[in-house]
Amino acid sequence: MSLVKKFVTVGGATLGSRVFGFARETLMAAALGTGPMADVFYAAFRFPNLFRRLFAEGAFNAAFVPLFAKEIEAHGIDGAKRFSEEVFGVLFSVLFLITVVMELAMPLIVRWIIAPGFADDADKFDLTVRLAAVMFPYLMSMSLTAMMSGMLNSLHHFFAAAVAPIFLNLVMISALFYAIYFGADPLATAWYLSWSVLVAGVLQLLVVYIGVRHAGINIGLRFPRFTPNVKRLLLLAVPAAITGGVTQINLVIGQAIASSKEGAIAALQYADRIYQLPLGVVGVAVGIVLLPELARALKSGHVKEAANLQNRSIEFVLFLTLPAAVAIWLLSDDIIRVLYERGAFTQNNTTLVGSILAIFGLGLPGFVLIKALQPGFYAREDTKSPMRFTAVAVFVNSALSILLFPILHERGIALAEAVAGWLNAVQLFVTLYRRGHLTWEWALARRTILLLVASGAMGGVIVYLLHRWEPLLSSASTLLTKTGTLALLILVAMVVYFVVAFVIGGVDLAMVRRNLNRKRPAESSAEAINGEP
Repeated sequence: MSLVKKFVTVGGATLGSRVFGFARETLMAAALGTGPMADVFYAAFRFPNLFRRLFAEGAFNAAFVPLFAKEIEAHGIDGAKRFSEEVFGVLFSVLFLITVVMELAMPLIVRWIIAPGFADDADKFDLTVRLAAVMFPYLMSMSLTAMMSGMLNSLHHFFAAAVAPIFLNLVMISALFYAIYFGADPLATAWYLSWSVLVAGVLQLLVVYIGVRHAGINIGLRFPRFTPNVKRLLLLAVPAAITGGVTQINLVIGQAIASSKEGAIAALQYADRIYQLPLGVVGVAVGIVLLPELARALKSGHVKEAANLQNRSIEFVLFLTLPAAVAIWLLSDDIIRVLYERGAFTQNNTTLVGSILAIFGLGLPGFVLIKALQPGFYAREDTKSPMRFTAVAVFVNSALSILLFPILHERGIALAEAVAGWLNAVQLFVTLYRRGHLTWEWALARRTILLLVASGAMGGVIVYLLHRWEPLLSSASTLLTKTGTLALLILVAMVVYFVVAFVIGGVDLAMVRRNLNRKRPAESSAEAINGEP
C-alpha cells in the first residue's frame, strides 16, 4: 500500500469519527448551549482528555512504535509479542496507580489546574469534581488502546485503530438522544454524558484488542518487570508524552484562564471541535502513517527514502491545510451558524464562536505541520528535542493568554494557541534541516508558493459568493437552505482550488501517480510477514 493510500485509509476513518463528533457537538450545543452545565462538563472532560494525549497518543505513537518496529525487524513477530506483553504489564500497573491517586486528589486538581475560576461557586466546583472522577478511568482504557493502536499501525493494520474513536462519539450521541427524548434537564444530561465517556473507553479498547488478535498477536498479562526494553521505552515516552500533548496542554492553560468568564470554556470547545476536523483527518493520519514508515526506512538504512517520505508528507499537509485555513477564516460564522445555531445556542453565541474559529484557522497549517515534522525526531529515537520546543511553545502560549485575555477575552486565548503552534512548527522544521534530516527542495518551495496562490484564488471566489448568497446564509433562512448553500459554496471553492492548483503546477501530477501506485520492496516484505497480499 502506497504512502498516499495509507494517508487516505487513516484519514477516511478519522473523517468518519469527526463527522460523528460534529453530530455530538451539535446535539450538545442544542441541549446545553454555552451555559454553566456546558462549562462544567467540558472542564471535567478536558482533564482525562489531557492525560489521554500525554500518556497515550503522544507517548506511544512517539516511543512505542519505533521500538516495536525494531523488535519486528530484529526478532520477528514473536519478539514483538514478547516486548508488547512486557510493556502491557508495566503500563497496566502504572495506569492503575495513577488513576487511584488522581481520583483521591481530584478536588485539588480541579481547584488548581482544571478550573480555578470555579472555586468561588461551590455547586459548580463540586459537580466538576464528581464528573471528572467518573470520567478519569477513561484514561486507563485509552492508554491501553493507544498501545494496541501503535502495534496495529506498525503491522500495517491501520483501519481498526483509526475507526475505534468513532465509538466515543456514538456512545455520547446515544446518551444525548436519550436525554433529549426523555426531556432530561442540563444536570442529568451532564451525568449521562460523563458515564457514556467511561463506557466508550471500554468499547474502544475492545475494538483494538480484537484487531490485534486478528493481526496474529495474542497479548497476555504479565507480572510488571522493568526490562531493558521497558526502561528504554520509559526514557523515550516521558518527553514524548509532554510533546505529543502540546495542543491539549495549551487548551488546558487556556481553559484555566477562561474559567473566570462564564461560557468561555464552552465557546472555545465548540470552535476547537471544528478545526479538529482537518487537524484530525490530515494531521493525525500523517503522523500515524509516517512514524512507522520513517522508523522502518531508517532501521533498514534507507536514508534517502526517509528524506523523501518526510518531504512528501509536508507537501501533502500543505496541499490540504492551506486552503482549509483560508476557508475557515472566511466561512467561520456561517459554519458555526449551520452546525450549532439552534436551541440554547443563540446568534450572539455564533458571532463569538465564529471569531474564535477564524483565529484557530490561521494556526491550522502550523498545528498539522507539527504532526508531520515530529516523526522525523521520534523515528530516530529523539524525543527530547521536540519536548524542548514544546516547552518554549507552552511558555509563549501561557504568556500571551495571560496578556491577551483581559483585552480580547476568548479570542486572545485562541490567538495565543495559534502563535504557539506556528512557533513549535518552525522550531521543528529548522532543527531537522540543520541536522540534515530534512532535504531542501526548491521544487517543494515553488509548489508551496503556488498552493498559496491557488488558496488566494479560492478565497476570492468565496468572498464573491458570500456577498451574492448572504440572504441564503443568514439566521432568518431555514436550516435546509443554510446547509445546502454552505455545502454548495464549499464544493465550488474546492473545485476552484484543485483546478487552479493543478493548472499552475502547485501539485505534481506525476508524483501523485507514483505515490498512488508504487510499493517499496521493504514494505512488500513486511506485508508478507503480516500475511497481507
